[in-house]
Amino acid sequence: MSIEIEMGEVEDEQEVPPAGVKEQDPDEFFSKNAFRIVYQTNNFFLPQLRDLIEKGEILNLRPEYQRRLRWTTSQKSKLIESFLLNIPVPPVFLYESDAARYEVMDGQQRLNAVREFIAGDFALTALPVLKPLNGLRYSKCPPRIKRALDRASISAIVLLLESETKKTQEQITLTDIRRFIFDRLNTGGIKLNPQEIRNALNTGDFNKVIIDLTRFRLFTKVFDIPPYIESDPNEYYENPQRQKNILYSTMGDCQLVLRYFALRDENNIRGSMKSMLDRAMELKITGNEGEALKQDFIDRFTFLHDLFEGRPFLLPPDDKGHVRVSAAIYDAAMVAINDLWAIRDEISNDAAQVRIRMSEAVADPARIIVLTGQGNTAKAVKERIALLREILRPE
Repeated sequence: MSIEIEMGEVEDEQEVPPAGVKEQDPDEFFSKNAFRIVYQTNNFFLPQLRDLIEKGEILNLRPEYQRRLRWTTSQKSKLIESFLLNIPVPPVFLYESDAARYEVMDGQQRLNAVREFIAGDFALTALPVLKPLNGLRYSKCPPRIKRALDRASISAIVLLLESETKKTQEQITLTDIRRFIFDRLNTGGIKLNPQEIRNALNTGDFNKVIIDLTRFRLFTKVFDIPPYIESDPNEYYENPQRQKNILYSTMGDCQLVLRYFALRDENNIRGSMKSMLDRAMELKITGNEGEALKQDFIDRFTFLHDLFEGRPFLLPPDDKGHVRVSAAIYDAAMVAINDLWAIRDEISNDAAQVRIRMSEAVADPARIIVLTGQGNTAKAVKERIALLREILRPE
């Protein structure tokens, strides 16, 4: 199945100060608005890092709840080679989520590579300098090589909870500071996309809701993501087939779920799609509220799945006959059915006509532009939700 994903992740336009507003004195502005970042630097030997990660009590590196793992075995091997050659490795950045517990801001791929190699999960490969070491695993390393690795270390810069801002009219939160640092760190390697940053910055119950919903059976079926059928006790396990799936590996599946919660609140449909999703991701909920949100999503997704006979959110086949699923139609349909939830039985009784109206809409050149969300401005989002309401509403 070929899936069309139009995320619409454009940056917000810069606001222009209103005419006549007096510019602030730079020194005065700095004294009132500068924030203070408190951090400390630690050095960890590689075996220490492995122990901290495996125990999970101090350092959280769970890939399902942060960035999905993308490094190849070759990339991991080159990192290990760097340690053996004493080549400086960039520090990892952590932030203190609770007292003495840390989440990874930058460096998850490096930390995971260290953990996997020491655990024996891969053998060195494609080494450009130490070629005779190709095929070697940590447990089989000769004494001198093992001692070199056990003495190797990596620096960790930890953003502490004490980081704070002075009281300003628009208070900057710790999450704002983390996002700011992410933007400054996010310049090299495999650049984090906006959804990876949202997931890393916004831990908690709402993030768990989103992750749990990406595993929903009908969701993975519709968006052609390998289903979650394994029961592996290792919390660091990632299904190899899912790792190859572009939606999973980029956290596009998480962003799809988030889009529904971002757009169902009409007051949040303002600015760019990126800003809508950023605001929605900061929702604070309790565990019970999270269960209600999950059921809310599952009910509406299941209804649309059944209404369109197991093939919702479709665009006409492309020139090669590939079936295409539209993210824009998905989120508009989910919000529209949420708005019309009180009359869902009437909509279900009118299912045949709903499908006809939908087919006519995607075949209409004027309406298909609305449905696919081209431009993805707040106005375009509202227009396509309104069009989906018209399609779903019984005549």
